[in-house]
Amino acid sequence: MNLNQKVTQFLANMPSKSISPKMLATNLGLADDAETYKNLLKTIAHLEESKAIEVTAGGNIALPQPEAAVIEGTFSANPRGFGFVRVGENEPDVFVKRGNTKFAMNEDVVEVKVTSPANPLKGNEAEGKVVAIKTRAVTGLVGEFYAFNEAEKQDSGSLLGYVVNKNKKIPFRTNISKKGLHPEVGDIVRVDITHYPERDFPDVLQGLVVEIIGKSTDTGIDVLEVLESMGIPSEFPEDVIAEANAVPEEIAEKDIIDRVDYRNEITFTIDGADAKDLDDAVHIKALANGNIELGVHIADVSYYVPEGSALDKEALNRGTSTYVTDRVVPMLPERLSNGICSLNPRVNRFTQSCVMEINADGHVVNYKISQSVIKTTERMTYSDVNEMIAGNPEFLEKFANISESVTQMAKLHANLLAMRARRGSIDFDTQESKIIVDKLGKPIDILVRKRGIAEMMIESFMLIANETVARSFATRELPFIYRVHEHPKADKLTRFIDFASVFGIPLQGTPEKMASKDLQDFMLKIKGQPGELVLATMLLRSMQQARYDEDNLGHFGLAAEYYTHFTSPIRRYPDLLVHRLIRAESKPTSEVIDHFEAIIPEVAQQTSSRERRAIDAERAVEAMKKAEYMESYVGTEYEVTISSITRFGFFVSLPNTIEGLVHMSTLGDDFYNFNERDLTLKGERTGKVFRMGQPIKVKLIKSDKITGDIDFEHVNSELDVVEAVEKGSRGDRGGRDSRDKRPDWKKNKDKKPFYKQGRKSDGKK
Repeated sequence: MNLNQKVTQFLANMPSKSISPKMLATNLGLADDAETYKNLLKTIAHLEESKAIEVTAGGNIALPQPEAAVIEGTFSANPRGFGFVRVGENEPDVFVKRGNTKFAMNEDVVEVKVTSPANPLKGNEAEGKVVAIKTRAVTGLVGEFYAFNEAEKQDSGSLLGYVVNKNKKIPFRTNISKKGLHPEVGDIVRVDITHYPERDFPDVLQGLVVEIIGKSTDTGIDVLEVLESMGIPSEFPEDVIAEANAVPEEIAEKDIIDRVDYRNEITFTIDGADAKDLDDAVHIKALANGNIELGVHIADVSYYVPEGSALDKEALNRGTSTYVTDRVVPMLPERLSNGICSLNPRVNRFTQSCVMEINADGHVVNYKISQSVIKTTERMTYSDVNEMIAGNPEFLEKFANISESVTQMAKLHANLLAMRARRGSIDFDTQESKIIVDKLGKPIDILVRKRGIAEMMIESFMLIANETVARSFATRELPFIYRVHEHPKADKLTRFIDFASVFGIPLQGTPEKMASKDLQDFMLKIKGQPGELVLATMLLRSMQQARYDEDNLGHFGLAAEYYTHFTSPIRRYPDLLVHRLIRAESKPTSEVIDHFEAIIPEVAQQTSSRERRAIDAERAVEAMKKAEYMESYVGTEYEVTISSITRFGFFVSLPNTIEGLVHMSTLGDDFYNFNERDLTLKGERTGKVFRMGQPIKVKLIKSDKITGDIDFEHVNSELDVVEAVEKGSRGDRGGRDSRDKRPDWKKNKDKKPFYKQGRKSDGKK
């Protein structure tokens, strides 16, 4: 064996390690002779030149490491500087730590080098480094203009000042060039970006002002600023408005030909009291065989929005309507959504109908999907129907013409609810807030949104219609757009199982094979327990995000084999596409099939992205308004519940859904160790423990409308939990397992928080 072979064979036995030439010589028995050692160095040089080995920056030698994979994906930015690269719906995201992002911004298309592959068995996610930015997603932004301070003015040169935007996923301030418009301090402006962050200027963008939108003091401009900063358009283009204005306001009798006529059925809408876009109506009747006929009639928006029209292109661009505190940014102009497409009472309206025969077990045994025409009998509100279901004689008399229908609907809802429960549908029952604002847009109250039987009943009917339409297309194997919710990723479910065990409620089965029924059983076990809300929240965070896809992958949360969105074409583009598919594929041709097979994947991806954007905007406005509301209560003490624990502190929730941070830096009475497994913080000296679901007392110390941040500090009280301090605990940064030392929070369960509770309000479908 020659020296080349000896060196490479030795290194082959330690493939992931490097070694110094001297240590290599010692291991090969070549260190004692100077001439032999010189030959070894020559051999190393030759092997490096032929790329058989590598020499590290420290001078060690090793076998060449496999070239790290470079893949393309979309960057999701986190306000704290790190991010994730989405490389495909069925591939794990790649984590990119702060400093390795190459200053990529949210939704940029990037190339990422995978430096550490994912290891699901160990719960390790893939890590990587952005090596190139292929396409910039953010080319402009909206924010408030500020002047430079005196020190900055000295070096400002060709710059006017800077803009701060409210999109937390763009955590850079933007310096403003003198080349564009010259705004005044406090102006809300639109900026075109001309320079992006780089190594020498890592924390700033540069741009020029192209539009002055208004003043920061203008009514409602704070919400408009958030929407614009997220890229959500507030105005429709002129050609879109022109097409909407050309749509007739009434239906001509000649246009009803070939539609199924349901105008003689007792059909009515049930919505919130302030709703104007009434896009769904229902009818119900008992059949001679004992089954129930349920008709779900949805506004036929696709009839008025032809594919490829300006209306259609703008609807696809928006993807969805966006619902924020004091307004709706509609997907379609109001002339359509509140006019000819709204199922207003006692007028003819075109619909697409899914009429189902449902047996006592809640199963659809027959159905008909058709183009139809209806004339609704009543325009009902959730509160009115809830009063009828509760037996209020005043409302039963007022709406006597539909009272029998409402009774039958309540019974059918109970059957459908039981059917979904039997198959394993998971009910997270999360709390939703309702922010009340005055005429100036200022928040005056924050409530927990209440849901009665009427709200849940309509949801049941929409769910079964969505399933039925999806099944119709899946069984015929026609091109379609599905609403999918995949099985939770094993690593996230593993962490949740570990966390649940800390509460003494084990989950049976392995993460890979766990069915929705197993998680539903778990939710039933924790119902009414002190940690119910915390565990439900943690389980929800373990779920994958629902999205749209051309393949039928099922819906894990609903335990549904088939699912789509059919029932809201006024506010969701996928529903509009489903209606178009129903019309086009009733008599499918090869050309029709080829066309939709080509466009559906792109539409699914686009609308999934637009949905995430709308959710981000809704959350940002909600956070801003909650922080604005709490600005008046700085210094007030509250009884709260710990909702999340991190290395830098913990988040707490008030009874009305307001959430804020208790930062680690404010816990000055001890050094607290973070236990990642059971998500606790424990004081080394005092033994004080903070864990999720625990009630504590806090004081509000800061609330910032601009950032949306709410900060509390812990207040010592009888609610605090103290455990024995173990010897030698100092420096145990991993914490300890406290499963056998759980506090009894039940004694606090019935104690009424002094923070005001929300009053009853209409729900949102």
